[in-house]
Amino acid sequence: MKAMILAAGLGNRMRPLTLHTPKPLLEVGGKPLIVWHIEKLQKIGVTEIVINTAWLGDKLVAALGDGSRLGVKILWSHEGEGLETAGGIINALPLLGAEPFILVNGDVWTTMDFASLLDVQLEDKLAHLVLVENPPQHVKGDFILVNDLAYTFEQGQSGEALTYSGIAVLAPHMFAGLEHGKRPLAPLLKQAMQQQQVSAEKMQAVWVDVGTPERLEQLDLQIRQGAFA
Repeated sequence: MKAMILAAGLGNRMRPLTLHTPKPLLEVGGKPLIVWHIEKLQKIGVTEIVINTAWLGDKLVAALGDGSRLGVKILWSHEGEGLETAGGIINALPLLGAEPFILVNGDVWTTMDFASLLDVQLEDKLAHLVLVENPPQHVKGDFILVNDLAYTFEQGQSGEALTYSGIAVLAPHMFAGLEHGKRPLAPLLKQAMQQQQVSAEKMQAVWVDVGTPERLEQLDLQIRQGAFA
C-alpha cells in the first residue's frame, strides 16, 4: 500500500512562520510535522510515499530528499502552483498506482496508530474517512457518522456530527476521468456520500489541526512535557 502526504499548501494562517518554511516542515517535539507522519507510515510498512509540493517545495525536497534517511522512498509530485486537495491527488495518480492509498494532510498531528488503515477494505466504497471530535475552531463539524458511513448534513441523517481529520484511505478510481487543474476534495466526497460510498470511523486518539502559530506552540510544549507519552 502506498501513501500520499499533502504538503502543497501556502500555510497563510501560520504566517510569518511559513514565509520561509513550508508548513509541513514546522517542528513540534523536535521534528517536522511531516516527519512524524513519515515515521508512522514507515513503522507499519508503508514505504512508498508520494508528497506533493507547491509553496517552497524546494525546501521540502532539500530536507527530505529521496526518503532513504527515514527508511522510505519518497516520490515527489511537483505542482508549481497549488492544485488544492483533489487536484493534487489527480496530478499524482501516475505515482500512486491503481490500488487504494492512505492520504494524510501534512499539517495535522496525531497519536493515531496508522496500522488500522491497512485493514480498511473499501470494496464498493470510494473512500474511508477518519473523523474526530469537533475542535473549538470548527464546532459544527464536516459530516455525520451513522453506522460506519459518512453523510453530508444535507442528507438529513440523525447521527454524530464530526470533523474530517485529514486522514483517509481513497480509491484512485474516485478520480477517474477528472481533468487536471485546481479542484477541492470535499465536493467529490459529498457526491460519493450521496451514493453511500464513503465509510468512516471515529478516531480514538489525540489529534491536532496545527493551523495557527499558537496551536503549534501549544502542541510543541505538550509533546516536550510528555503529555502524550
